Amino acid sequence: MVRPVQAAIRQLEEAPGQVVYQSRQTLKDQQGNIWQAIAFKRVKPDGTAGIYLRLVAFPGVAEVDHTRPLKLINSLGKTWTANDASQQIFTDAAHPEPNVAQYDLQPILIQLDPAVPFRLEVPKPDQASTTLNISPALIEEWRSLLEYENL
Repeated sequence: MVRPVQAAIRQLEEAPGQVVYQSRQTLKDQQGNIWQAIAFKRVKPDGTAGIYLRLVAFPGVAEVDHTRPLKLINSLGKTWTANDASQQIFTDAAHPEPNVAQYDLQPILIQLDPAVPFRLEVPKPDQASTTLNISPALIEEWRSLLEYENL
């Protein structure tokens, strides 16, 4: 039985004709550190849109390796990767904030099955990764961003 989506999608007008639909969630990593996960769809005035996931940890608590992709792994062991798109959010792209990363979900979001749990493997500078567990309901909420129409 498929449960109805209980999405908490916010709509924000960033500029005339530019709208952002976003899902915000607080997650904990395997060390108990808090992360903000913001999945969002930005619709630009020309009608183009993109769907991204922004991950934010407290400064000094966690660092992200911006040269490697985010891995999304379901409980069945299947893996998807999302490319880093952090250069879009920093005024100095050569020096991104170490505790903030943004990834392009657009190419893979439709492939993620909300019936099974996922984990995110956030790349760290030491070649290791930080694990964030994602519930099926959150994947379902992220996928609901696909339904929001381009203007």
